[in-house]
Amino acid sequence: MSTELGELRQMKTQCKAVSAPTPIPPLFSHEFPLTPPTVASRKKKSKLRDPPPPPASLPSSAMADSPPAPSWSISTMANSAVQFLRLPVLASSGLAVVASGLLYFKQNELIYPRNIPVDARTNVPSPRQFGITNYEDLQIPTPDGESLHALLIRPSGRRPIQNLTVIMFHGNAGNIGHRVPIAKVLEETLGCSVMLLEYRGYGLSSGSPDENGLKIDAQTGVDYIRQRAGLKDTKIIIHGQSLGGAVAIDLVANNQDRDDIAALILENTFLSIRKLIPTIFPPARYLARLCHQYWISEDILPKITDVPILFLSGLKDDLVPPSNMTQLFAVCKANRKVWRTLPNGGHNDTVAEPGYFEHIHSFVMEEVLSEDK
Repeated sequence: MSTELGELRQMKTQCKAVSAPTPIPPLFSHEFPLTPPTVASRKKKSKLRDPPPPPASLPSSAMADSPPAPSWSISTMANSAVQFLRLPVLASSGLAVVASGLLYFKQNELIYPRNIPVDARTNVPSPRQFGITNYEDLQIPTPDGESLHALLIRPSGRRPIQNLTVIMFHGNAGNIGHRVPIAKVLEETLGCSVMLLEYRGYGLSSGSPDENGLKIDAQTGVDYIRQRAGLKDTKIIIHGQSLGGAVAIDLVANNQDRDDIAALILENTFLSIRKLIPTIFPPARYLARLCHQYWISEDILPKITDVPILFLSGLKDDLVPPSNMTQLFAVCKANRKVWRTLPNGGHNDTVAEPGYFEHIHSFVMEEVLSEDK
């Protein structure tokens, strides 16, 4: 295990130095490498743990390469993720688009770069490629006529099966196939079902993405679990990364009155799109008001009071400043909120840092499943 982890971290270090131009780069993207977890021991429960210190200053599918071999291994998953990490976060051509005042007309292409990598709309890695056999490939209809691709991974039985379903919302590039390795680790360590739900306009889902549409998609995914035989009585954990964090916050705020929403996990997400634009490209700060994709998480998050929330912040995130997560934690009014940092975690690779899965495991054991024992 230590050899595999060392090899993975070496590859992660190497890939951070790689970049390549893209026609329409995203305002932000969130992809990952993978490390396997070790199960964390339970700690004494408390409502607020390790709150962050106030910041010194707060600022105003498919792999591009061939799919991996069907046999699962740590190196296979690592190589798949490392290839995807080669995608740039923001390139000069994108800056030109913003600076030229086309933010208003082209912002959906910038915020939702669904064609990165180039075949992300057609080539979605299958769970079978990562050694997962107990899964379903779904197409779920939305109320407004779209069809959403989803992967439902069921418990393998390697651990005691829990009455628990995790719904994952990914960042703004790639597709759900790129997140299968993370889902596999969550399933194996928690003994839960995991749904990877694809946004409209991404991967094999129909339509075009926008803020209202993604909110409909998220609600559609939860409603599917609630109506699905064998899952409708499970506790639901909502997990959101980057843009997916904004989707998750809105979803939980609108569903917290339902007893089945058991927890919310947020990773490297932002205060709002308008506040993110000046951070990514300061010269465009005067154009931020033209943005019609809002995702105002800082206003919506305080509405969540009855659902426990885990904040996972990569302190070396050079895209979404960690102060965004710090401020979200500060405005959060949840009765139970937990702050965890990954000191060397960047925006794209926090999931590879030691402790990532341990933090999730401990949080779920203490805040979600402890009541069942």
